[in-house]
Amino acid sequence: MGKIQIANAPCSWGALEFELEGKALGYEQVLDEMHETGYAGTELGDWGFMPTDPAELHTVIKARLLQLLGAFVPVALANENAHQDGLEKALKVAKLMKLAGYPNAFIVLADENGTVPQRTQNAGRITPEMGLTEDQWKIFAQGADFIAAGIKEKLGMRTVFHHHCAGYVETPEEIDTLLSLTQPGLLGLCLDMGHYAFGGGDPLMALKKYYDRIWHVHFKDYDPAIGAESRKHGYDYFQSVSKGVFCELGKGSVDFKSIAEELKIRGYDGWIVVEQDVLPGMGNPKECAQANRDYIKSLGF
Repeated sequence: MGKIQIANAPCSWGALEFELEGKALGYEQVLDEMHETGYAGTELGDWGFMPTDPAELHTVIKARLLQLLGAFVPVALANENAHQDGLEKALKVAKLMKLAGYPNAFIVLADENGTVPQRTQNAGRITPEMGLTEDQWKIFAQGADFIAAGIKEKLGMRTVFHHHCAGYVETPEEIDTLLSLTQPGLLGLCLDMGHYAFGGGDPLMALKKYYDRIWHVHFKDYDPAIGAESRKHGYDYFQSVSKGVFCELGKGSVDFKSIAEELKIRGYDGWIVVEQDVLPGMGNPKECAQANRDYIKSLGF
């Protein structure tokens, strides 16, 4: 069994892929604080957050003794006309990571979350009638496979799909459907514990059920009290995040101790990426990053 390594991601510092008010911290401070709080790797963040010149990107990451292990790429996969542009966007990002010296980094593909009002408004309480039709599912899955195939063929790199609240793949049933319609050797799953819990599922059960498709893991916790408040008051996704629905690790409902044991038993040797999504300017990201790293150490990683 290889050693599991622990990373964090720019979203934990408020650097999100959405167009939001407020200013996220600069990448230099984010990378400095990741290193100072004991992480070994980072994801890229949105295009342009970090340098887009490969040599410069390599320099700034290596200077903090970090690795680059993936990049989040949102694509409106239910729209067939978005597939080609989505592939080109993913290739641009993948090429940057590969040329910067990180050929094993993943494209973390996702829906264009936060763009469909009904899904954004009802995150955490999705019902079947809010989902895709059978024909739309075929288009969505074909798009995911198309992008993953293009990345593999042109650059030899792998793609994982990130299920996500406020997008079309949120609930356990929707994840089942996507995985049943896509090619197992082509498209892996990025299991995000917090999004899975907020979407109505048990992350430990998901880890066991989908293990052979899980190539990448995000550790995010979920506060069920905020989830209940969200349901009661009808918060949209961003209101739920602003209220702290994704709390510090160990303070929510996700059973990380059992998840850690399962990963050890299975011999998982990939990365664990901490994500505690906050909006720009929210809280004290460095303190949270340190608390989350200390918590993971208590799990034996």
